[in-house]
Amino acid sequence: MSAYKPRIADVMLAARLRRKGAILIEGPKWCGKTTTAEQQAASVLYMADPVRMQQNLQAAKLNVQQLLTGEPPRLIDEWQIAPSLWDSVRFEVDHRSGFGHFILTGSSVPPSTDEIFHSGTGRFAKLKMRTMSLYESGDSTGEVSLAVFFKEDAQQSIIGNSHIDINRLAYLICRGGWPGALEMEEQDALASAFDYYDVVCDTDISRVDNVVRDPQRVRLLMRSYARHQGTMATVGTILADLKANEESTLSDNTVYDYIKALKKIFVIEDMPAWNPNLRSKTAIRTSDNRYFIDPSIATAALGISPNDLINDLKTMGLMFETLAMRDLRIYTDALDGQVYHYRDKNGLECDAIVHLRDGSYGLIEIKLGGDKLIEDGAANLKKLRDDIDTSHMKAPSFLMILTGVGDFPYRRDDGVYVVPIGCLKP
Repeated sequence: MSAYKPRIADVMLAARLRRKGAILIEGPKWCGKTTTAEQQAASVLYMADPVRMQQNLQAAKLNVQQLLTGEPPRLIDEWQIAPSLWDSVRFEVDHRSGFGHFILTGSSVPPSTDEIFHSGTGRFAKLKMRTMSLYESGDSTGEVSLAVFFKEDAQQSIIGNSHIDINRLAYLICRGGWPGALEMEEQDALASAFDYYDVVCDTDISRVDNVVRDPQRVRLLMRSYARHQGTMATVGTILADLKANEESTLSDNTVYDYIKALKKIFVIEDMPAWNPNLRSKTAIRTSDNRYFIDPSIATAALGISPNDLINDLKTMGLMFETLAMRDLRIYTDALDGQVYHYRDKNGLECDAIVHLRDGSYGLIEIKLGGDKLIEDGAANLKKLRDDIDTSHMKAPSFLMILTGVGDFPYRRDDGVYVVPIGCLKP
């Protein structure tokens, strides 16, 4: 058994255990939730253990205290199998002193149920886990900290090197950040992403709420979603893609239902729009951008390999954006912030706005690499910066081009930072 590889979530979990009675860790299957929780749990209940699952379900109905008894923090893995556990844990937290009593993990959002009566406000803290970032998987050197760019002396702290070339980047996109794939041979790691995709289509999307869904339709929808990564594609656009490949009657409601189910199992993680104060009267688009939680899901849905990406750099750029968004979200979570996107009616856009709780924010364009793309990205960033009304909100802390390839980070004469993703960390 391989040694545990530290995760950014380790520090975040420890902090939440210090201030809340129970922690809920959510995220896709196979992203490492249980293993991460096990590092800090003193006792464990595996609800999905096939040998004891029926016994556990009966206990949840008749003698729930038996399931909650154990040295704290007590980990209850896949708690959503018995949704009534939520209120039982909440009640138990109310009647204990101190913090850090329970850790709950779940790979799906439980269906609407009359077994949950209380939101858990004040008792629970949530922690969302995703697949591993490049820093966590050891593919980023971590010599440049995202946090540094919110400080005035950032220029003095962007010395580093990236070891990711175009071929390695294509592989990392298709492999994804699945912890179990890190120790595999490359071909096995790539095949694992397809295995995950197949299970989602054939099984998981129906099990989430016990509604039978057509696996072929799921494949077509996920393929359409993959083609529209990083865009504000409407349900109508996705529906048109599906109808082009299927003779049967489909509706907006069907597409909404399938997308909702994929969100419940944390396969899809769309990005909300940013709404800044601008000097101009430009109308801002408010639709979410479409993203999978990991780029390997998109490449598996499209049936493409690293070689396919190398031969189609436009598609590779879109898939790299999904990888970059995954990493930015993980790093920004560690800084207590959130990531947004921006687009207005005139077509001015910004791929990522990293926004912290104190109101500080940075503008980031994501580019595969190359002087022309970097110049275009810098022009976009400066145009948006100049349109922000700094009498009503802070000026951006930094402007950054986050690149897929590049040897080292640097600051341009116009103040825009160029940072390869292969040297970034929180």
